[in-house]
Amino acid sequence: MTYRIVVAEKLAETGISMLAEHGEVDIAIDVDRKDLLARVGEADALVVRSATSVDAEMLSVSPRLSVVGRAGIGVDNVDLEAAAQRGVVVVNAPTANIISAAELAMALILAQARHIATADSLTRSGVWDRARFVGTELYGKTIGVIGAGKIGSLVAQRAAAFGMNPVGFDPYLDSETIRSRGMAPVEALEDLYAVADFITVHLPRTTETAGMLGAEAFAIMKPGVRIINASRGGIVDEEALADAIESGQVGGAGLDVYESEPLTESRLFGLTQVVLTPHLGASTAEAQDKAGTDVAAAVIEELRGEVSANRVN
Repeated sequence: MTYRIVVAEKLAETGISMLAEHGEVDIAIDVDRKDLLARVGEADALVVRSATSVDAEMLSVSPRLSVVGRAGIGVDNVDLEAAAQRGVVVVNAPTANIISAAELAMALILAQARHIATADSLTRSGVWDRARFVGTELYGKTIGVIGAGKIGSLVAQRAAAFGMNPVGFDPYLDSETIRSRGMAPVEALEDLYAVADFITVHLPRTTETAGMLGAEAFAIMKPGVRIINASRGGIVDEEALADAIESGQVGGAGLDVYESEPLTESRLFGLTQVVLTPHLGASTAEAQDKAGTDVAAAVIEELRGEVSANRVN
């Protein structure tokens, strides 16, 4: 049987080639929604990244659609309940970008601790001002890891290599599991806030996590704490973060994800203590290639009637 597979966002050529061996691939990148809906109407499978909203309307237009592949970890843009109601399987690529995401978190930690972005900008402008850029060492500092899953664990390992002391909190993991992943466990977020010099977030965005790092949380953290978020936008309240940095309660921040993307206007733009990147967590050649091949393999398995290990619903 020849399958029709719609690819709605950029996918590594290796992934496209794998899909093409098992069906007709329709590349529908940068088309308007009406056109995309028409193409999905004839599809057996749909492959997306993070920009395409796979909502109830899109899931309902094709009687043949049986699988949606998300080339990445998060499935925030896929209506899982609507997919389940229509019998559409959702698969993802849960480990494709974990190394890249962990390395970006470390890059943000280092960049804001040593004022890399501002120092680079001023040096390029001809200003030589060493005295202005007194940073802080990572060695001996405590890093609080909120979310001790795959990426959080990798960040903890890398932080430990710098001589940092990782502590971890995860409401879904017991203390022994957190300890086995290289972090001293804490029972409550307040305990982590009390000791952490750096805090890095590695959680999905849910109704429980949205805005969790806000004014109340910042107020009880150690003065001068530095915040890193390379997981999901909206977990850190950006307005509250700006307030906390301006007051001096928070010493700096490195953000890769935001409440609303693309981020084109923010109070954070005027704060030199903050390093901002445009959602680059998975933006390495290695992660892009693995996301493409992993999701292609999962989609092919499901089309064949097999059960992929990467099923989300």
